[in-house]
Amino acid sequence: MYILRRFKKDMTDKMLKFVKIGQQTPPKREVNERKDDFNEIYDEFINQKAQEQSSRCSQCGVPFCQVHCPLSNNIPDWLKLTAEGRLKEAYELSQSTNNMPEVCGRICPQDRLCEGNCVIEQSGHGTVTIGSMEKFITDNAWEQGWVKPIQVKYEKEQSVGIIGAGPAGLAAAEQLRKDGYKITIYDRYDRAGGLLIYGIPNFKLEKHVVQRRTRLLKDGGIEFIQNFEVGKDATLDQLRKKHDAILIATGVYKPREVKLPGNDLNNIFPAMEFLTASNKKGLGDKVELFDKGVLNAEGKDVVVIGGGDTAMDCVRTSIRQKAKSVKCLYRRDKENMPGSAREVANAEEEGVEFVWLSSPKEFKGKNKVENLIVDQIKLGSPDDSGRRRPEIKEGSEFELKVDMVIKALGFDPEDLPLLFDNRELQVTKWGTIKTDFDTMETNLKGVFAAGDIVRGASLVVWAIKDGRDAAVAIKAHLEKTEINKTKVA
Repeated sequence: MYILRRFKKDMTDKMLKFVKIGQQTPPKREVNERKDDFNEIYDEFINQKAQEQSSRCSQCGVPFCQVHCPLSNNIPDWLKLTAEGRLKEAYELSQSTNNMPEVCGRICPQDRLCEGNCVIEQSGHGTVTIGSMEKFITDNAWEQGWVKPIQVKYEKEQSVGIIGAGPAGLAAAEQLRKDGYKITIYDRYDRAGGLLIYGIPNFKLEKHVVQRRTRLLKDGGIEFIQNFEVGKDATLDQLRKKHDAILIATGVYKPREVKLPGNDLNNIFPAMEFLTASNKKGLGDKVELFDKGVLNAEGKDVVVIGGGDTAMDCVRTSIRQKAKSVKCLYRRDKENMPGSAREVANAEEEGVEFVWLSSPKEFKGKNKVENLIVDQIKLGSPDDSGRRRPEIKEGSEFELKVDMVIKALGFDPEDLPLLFDNRELQVTKWGTIKTDFDTMETNLKGVFAAGDIVRGASLVVWAIKDGRDAAVAIKAHLEKTEINKTKVA
């Protein structure tokens, strides 16, 4: 009994301090300062504050933060280790379930996942700022030199080709490399990272964070082949002959369109075209359309159509490019916004005007867009998803002056069977790759798929989860293949 009482006292000395210590996030840089650059907006936690915030965790018997994390991160455990000053152990535990904790700590919508389901948040004490802690733990580990390249003990002869260097492909590559397989990643872009490098702006995820992670994978023996298009530089069948297994992790990049009168006018751009130009410029590349002012929001009245996180990236990028005005049109109200509430708040602080319950009707102009006709919306009865259906208010249209329109309406899959020059590859009615639910294998033997190309446009954390699961499935397939070869021999 004495030992039990002593354990409980030690626990309350270190943890359960949410009653005495309030919720705290790392301070944000002043709005006028952060609007002038693309640096991350949050300052770093210092060690003392990190330990303080970690100590607020209530160490739940059933940790709902962990339950609602796609990766089932051991959040209460690494918070406790941080509170005790055991930062190396906290990092090791954090990275044991997550291949990119420093990325997820920065860009995950924690308000919808772990933090939104924190027990002390539900009880009115304010959530533990889990995302900031995850970022702190891993950034500290990089600074201390605790993050090491993969050391393979037993090299295997079998090889895996991975198509796509986004989060799903990178996570699968790391897991399979740890098991000793030869890994080659093929990617159509000149840098690895996918949306992490070209889609997400620096103020949310500075590019050196992604680049040091991909360098680490290269140092661990993973081969990257950039500027490589499957179907053009080699067909899918040619890659299948070269490798013992293939993973398709291309993501989804085709922009969803809004088919309206005037859609063919100049200065109307898909979100990824706009964001990629900005990110490439930030990386020091020459971007002709940006330099000519075409893909640059400076001095323009900008309207972004959409309400997700990509729309938030576009409006906040436009602010930093010195747009004259930035408006965001969304057909539902603020409470039904699909994007992170934290991102919406940051955008509002930085001067973005949200035009709720509005939908574009017509683009007007001679050669380029000059005005946008907008319908006002009311929310009707719920649809099949349970969300109230947007309905146009008759005779409610109004006009906005606009120099640039950015469409952030989501992404669909490209026609991979056509692109990969393989008509046999089966896809669903939505164009995503069809896989076996249990094995993640496509209809082509030895070809697997993971991430957004299977589930549709989703979160980075889900892509990492899918990549890790695919690695397990591919390993099982390769081991079975090896056993069968031995039996035949």
